Amino acid sequence: MSYVIVAAIGLFFLFEGILPFIAPKLWRRMVSVMAQQSDRSLHITGLICMLIGLFLLYIAHHFVV
Repeated sequence: MSYVIVAAIGLFFLFEGILPFIAPKLWRRMVSVMAQQSDRSLHITGLICMLIGLFLLYIAHHFVV
């Protein structure tokens, strides 16, 4: 179980680092645009991302084994 958590955190950092590594100017622009968004907009974006993540975990757990 702890291996899965460490692997998930490692993948998170890997994917989070891809865009700043490949296209730092684009990443900087995206962060600037996000900083200007309202709290409500960021909450909705975060909620959608979490729901997509939960759905993918559900699919992986029940159908990809």
